[in-house]
Amino acid sequence: MRIEADLKLDFSDVLFRPKRSTLKSRKEVDLNREYTFKYSKHSYQGIPIMAANMDGVGTLKMAESLSQKGLFTCLVKSYTLADFKTFKGTYDPRLIAVSTGTSDKDLDNLQEILKAHPEFHTICIDVANGYSEHFGDYVARVRKLYPDHILIAGNVVTADMTQELVLRGADIVKVGIGPGSVCTTRIQTGVGYPQLSAIIECADAAHGLGAHIIADGGCTCPGDVAKAFGAGADFVMLGGMLAGHDEGEGQIVTKHEFTGDLDPQSHQMMFEPYQYVEFYGMSSDTAMKKHKGEMADYRSSEGRTVKIPYRGPVLATVKDILGGIRSTCTYVGAENLKSLSKCTTFIRVARQFNDVFA
Repeated sequence: MRIEADLKLDFSDVLFRPKRSTLKSRKEVDLNREYTFKYSKHSYQGIPIMAANMDGVGTLKMAESLSQKGLFTCLVKSYTLADFKTFKGTYDPRLIAVSTGTSDKDLDNLQEILKAHPEFHTICIDVANGYSEHFGDYVARVRKLYPDHILIAGNVVTADMTQELVLRGADIVKVGIGPGSVCTTRIQTGVGYPQLSAIIECADAAHGLGAHIIADGGCTCPGDVAKAFGAGADFVMLGGMLAGHDEGEGQIVTKHEFTGDLDPQSHQMMFEPYQYVEFYGMSSDTAMKKHKGEMADYRSSEGRTVKIPYRGPVLATVKDILGGIRSTCTYVGAENLKSLSKCTTFIRVARQFNDVFA
């Protein structure tokens, strides 16, 4: 047993230090990035925010909406070829990743989709624990099968495994264990890593090898997304912040909740309609029962199921997120997203904001 005493930080532990700026308006800030990837040599251009490959978020309908603004979508792993055949909308295949697990069945499904849809150039190999030797071998196997595809692999939180996955063939490494809003891995296992420090350390490791990273999880507001970019993330993946929208295709449920008041005339309790959508982690018993039929008796749930307010079309939320990031850039003097990390100085804080009316 050993203890690392070095300070590790989360989003809530820091704020940006404002700096002099020549920018006159948020309109002047360019949030587009352009990357060329290490192995595939494909280029990417867009706003590097990703919808997570979670039920209620990583849908084709979400991809259709987000691609209008140049944002990326990692599709849920449960999609099959039939789902693509029945989808009637339009999307930009350059802004979509086909997701897969690491079983033989997962690989068969991936190959079937990519054979029918050669326009998809990005593969997301997604597991909760990217530290197993099996996972590294699988990444290398997929790289050999698809040498010209952009390969995302994760999740990990340390520099050594970031480097290992890059050396095994990953163009992009997904960073984050336990920070998500509906993830209970840290409660169930005691395993994790403060997300801001994980981003800083893994970005440094990946960039040293000519690769990229995704900050996956832990963002609760636009300021957190900006902090992830400031810490060196090339992409930021969002789950909870993009959940509860029409494009997630979850069932909208209406409940009537007591307002706390009585009708002044009848003196009866007053109720107001409240619309919500169910949202759950992909290692929760809800997800396991949906996709596997049951929760295996050798494991426990590492995700929670929650009711979140129904939020309508997603592009209103996207506008709010992008507006927040542009504002961050004006505060620190970054004229584009590429220069944000160079302009970033974080200060440690004990309190992030005044929550008296929150």
